[in-house]
Amino acid sequence: MTDATNSRIAHRIAEEIGARANQVSAAVALLDEGATVPFVARYRKEVTGGLDDTQLRNLETRLAYLRELEDRRATVLATIDEQGKLSDDLKAAIENADTKARLEDLYLPYKPKRRTRAQIAREAGLEPLLDELLSDPAQDPKSTAAGYLNPEHKIDDADAALDGARQILIERAGEHADLLGELREWYAGCARLVSRVIEGKENEGAKYRDYFEYAEPLNKAPSHRILAMLRGRNEGILNMELEPGDDPEVGHDHAIARVAGHLGIEDRGRPADGWLTTGARLAWKARVQMNLQVELMVSARERAEAEAIRIFGSNLGDLLLAAPAGARTVMGLDPGLRTGTKAVVIDPTGKLLDTATIYPLPPQKRLEDALDTLGALCRKHEVELIAIGNGTASREIDQFVTHALKQLGLRGIQKLVVSEAGASVYSASELAAKEFPNLDVSLRGAVSIARRLQDPLAELVKIEPKAIGVGQYQHDVDQYKLARALDARVEDCVNAVGVHVNTASSALLARVAGLNSTVAENIVTHRDENGPFRRRKDLLKVPRLGAKGFEQAAGFLRIADGEDPLDASAVHPEAYPVVKRILEKLSRPVTEVVGDTKALRALDAREFTDERFGLPTVRDILKELEKPGRDPRPEFRTAKFAEGVETIKDLRPGMILEGTVSNVAAFGAFVDLGVHQDGLVHISAMSDKFIKDPRTVVKAGDVVKVKVMDVDLDRKRIALSLRLDDPLPDEADAPAKKEKGGAKKPKASRNGGKGKKADRKQGGALAEAFARAKR
Repeated sequence: MTDATNSRIAHRIAEEIGARANQVSAAVALLDEGATVPFVARYRKEVTGGLDDTQLRNLETRLAYLRELEDRRATVLATIDEQGKLSDDLKAAIENADTKARLEDLYLPYKPKRRTRAQIAREAGLEPLLDELLSDPAQDPKSTAAGYLNPEHKIDDADAALDGARQILIERAGEHADLLGELREWYAGCARLVSRVIEGKENEGAKYRDYFEYAEPLNKAPSHRILAMLRGRNEGILNMELEPGDDPEVGHDHAIARVAGHLGIEDRGRPADGWLTTGARLAWKARVQMNLQVELMVSARERAEAEAIRIFGSNLGDLLLAAPAGARTVMGLDPGLRTGTKAVVIDPTGKLLDTATIYPLPPQKRLEDALDTLGALCRKHEVELIAIGNGTASREIDQFVTHALKQLGLRGIQKLVVSEAGASVYSASELAAKEFPNLDVSLRGAVSIARRLQDPLAELVKIEPKAIGVGQYQHDVDQYKLARALDARVEDCVNAVGVHVNTASSALLARVAGLNSTVAENIVTHRDENGPFRRRKDLLKVPRLGAKGFEQAAGFLRIADGEDPLDASAVHPEAYPVVKRILEKLSRPVTEVVGDTKALRALDAREFTDERFGLPTVRDILKELEKPGRDPRPEFRTAKFAEGVETIKDLRPGMILEGTVSNVAAFGAFVDLGVHQDGLVHISAMSDKFIKDPRTVVKAGDVVKVKVMDVDLDRKRIALSLRLDDPLPDEADAPAKKEKGGAKKPKASRNGGKGKKADRKQGGALAEAFARAKR
């Protein structure tokens, strides 16, 4: 591309991301040289003027689009020029086209296409007929058309001639670039998205009943509603269409008038005016409107998908950066009924120590054996935490563990329910088979559950991001775009935390900037064969890790207890000379300077800058020396599920419960209360103030207290509120829903479900079974 083209792209991106053109140009140059976004954001702040990773990701996306636009522009210009039809005005219009849609509008009349009815009419010599009637509507259409008969082309009468001329008029309207642009902008601004149920599909599509007779402005429809309606349409439940405004008839008339105006048609009662106006109406309804509807629906879907992908990425980031429990001995339990509950124990480094299968639940109900096995494993390995998968039979196993720990006197052990999303995907993967070749697939899942409690990031990177399932309508969006966006989010999270090169799996190492799966495998192999790395620069001995890859990766790789304390920090090796100058200034060794906040904050960062390392980098270095290798993730904390609340039937309006945010969508947040069905806190019930994005209030992994507002057993929907003082729906205005069988729901318990009924349930059958097992 020419310098002028690159400059135009840089200026446009700069406006969009809130930066200067020279910042964008510098970042583009680095990316084109093979630099990664995390590296540029962290270690090239002077070059880019401090562009952050979000700006750089947006830049990367827009750069790809605009370069595609420029490539297409060159193709269009060349194609029209080859036809000998590239006028100066057309060339200027094409060069100024700022979107792909505008470019394609201009190209449409010159685009090679099949022989259309309009083209056949032109070959029959009927275009002059249309031009004659347009220039002089005072002529009688049939009389004028009589002069254009052409039996050779089957134009045997005036009606056939007028029909052919009308096809040319319709095509002209459909290829008029200015008209299309004007109508596209108008239609996008006024279009109403209308959804209706297909007759006879009411019962089959009950879950879409909110959209059986639904309409809202297209430009205001949120992504989740658009994707829901599209899914309903794809499943054959709904019909969807766009209407031009609140009054479609008025809208159509307005559009037809615009078509007529651009074609020079005006109805003044002259002989040809009626024929020409009918042509304008057909041009709108049969050609232009249909094409614009398709365009606008595609655009709306792309916009909805982009928003859904953004939300999925944000939730994934929250999950990956969730608080790690850290280096503790953990028991992982993958609950099951018929096949039993799989139990594993891993040491503080994630190494598998022991496995077992227990059957405390029906149909086997071998409670005594399960109790003995659990106790033996906990005592033998000094288990500190028990991670229970949140799938089938999770609450039953949670209850079993609660009583087991109490019965066995193991009071120092903490139990937690952990999301097992994607664990089954990992357990059947090639990576899991390589890690545990002789381990049963179900036991591998239990290992994953335990490890993700120790370090969610290190474990979840082993699973395809899409399989973690924290998005909305993730299966309805462009899977390639989704995968790219999620991979970028994983890369950003991994590099934000940093990776300990001597303990990390190849899956985690592969996500480090500058590395790939092959190099990651080579690092692990070199580590296994030669022992742990002692210095960062020793990584250059790893096969296929060259100087460029090392430059990109080194700052994100940590070596604890190595020969150089700086190798355990986020200070890049290229900046070690800066640290040396700092140490000389303080006249102290690095081991004494690291962590000395008072001494470091007393320094003037400007004193240590040079031609290569500016103020942003020096400030980052000083900050890093205060807390080298600091983990940006929050402190470990978990929700405590209410005893006696195990299924959706145990919920009562008015309960105040603690739960974990499992997913955040555009319309609210889902909260896991431990009842196998997440509840929804609608965006309107999140705050006393207006909020546009639920993630400004909560994020995936947050522990929250919520109030149960409503429970719909038939649809398995739980309505929650973060506003604990919200009044319940007025029973007089909203009669209580009935449980299956016709019985009304009992009144809400005022103690959050911990009343006598809950006590009886919790201390009843299971407690008696424990007592019998210990006799």
